[in-house]
Amino acid sequence: MLSTVVFLLAAPPAGEQANPLAMFLPLILIFIVFYFFIIRPQKKKEDQRKSMIEAVKKNDRVITIGGVHGTVTQVDETSVLVQVDNNTKLRIEKSALSSVGNKEQAA
Repeated sequence: MLSTVVFLLAAPPAGEQANPLAMFLPLILIFIVFYFFIIRPQKKKEDQRKSMIEAVKKNDRVITIGGVHGTVTQVDETSVLVQVDNNTKLRIEKSALSSVGNKEQAA
């Protein structure tokens, strides 16, 4: 009985063809929801991260994705030299930076 009711509700009336737009409308709506709630915010966040990494300069305080805190002493095209202690410097790829701030923001 229930399967007959579901079949009757899903099937178009006798003699009429199903509208192709009505068949794809739920799929289109799902894609729109995914775009505005998942894809667009993620792309915006990635663009902000990319601009932050490009703007890194000498004397900025940085934190790497591994949790290393330090001060930038030299900036190259793809890497930075970070001083983490008095006599300890590490060369780190720019893509491994998690956050960047200047000395005034750190204090």
